[in-house]
Amino acid sequence: MRADLFSLGVPHPRLTADLNPRADPPESVSYVPEMTTMLERLRDATNAHDAGLLASLFARDYRSTQPLHPSRGFGGSSQVLENWSSVFEGVPDFNSELVASAVDGDTEWGEWSWRGHHVDGSPFAMRGVTIFVVRDGLVTEGRLYMESVEAGGGDIAAAVQELYRPPPPSSD
Repeated sequence: MRADLFSLGVPHPRLTADLNPRADPPESVSYVPEMTTMLERLRDATNAHDAGLLASLFARDYRSTQPLHPSRGFGGSSQVLENWSSVFEGVPDFNSELVASAVDGDTEWGEWSWRGHHVDGSPFAMRGVTIFVVRDGLVTEGRLYMESVEAGGGDIAAAVQELYRPPPPSSD
């Protein structure tokens, strides 16, 4: 189920999430509900476990960056094919949920939940955001902010201590 981003307070007229059916789209936007976004096509290809179809949605000179993991950047739809073939082999019940999305010109933002089980039966879960630039019907650039979902782990106080390392409170 996709979130209604208007109800979440996101004031952007070109949202691709389900629009409020009682509200007319702004006149400056040509809203066509039956149009499929690139993010929806990517979701459908991943849920079909079709690495070839998925790779065909990317330009040959596609550039991928992962700002949280700079060394993971790559280029080319052939690498997309190789990567996703491995995903489907390693997580045979891979499922992709497009939680929310927005489109602004040629840029599509998506929040994702990816789930399944590795071939050894252990759980697989990732969540995050992708930002794709689409030109001539193909993804040409992508920034991926996808991370493994932490099982267990500390609460927010522990995370603040670990991430920011504030000085200990003074004993005055």
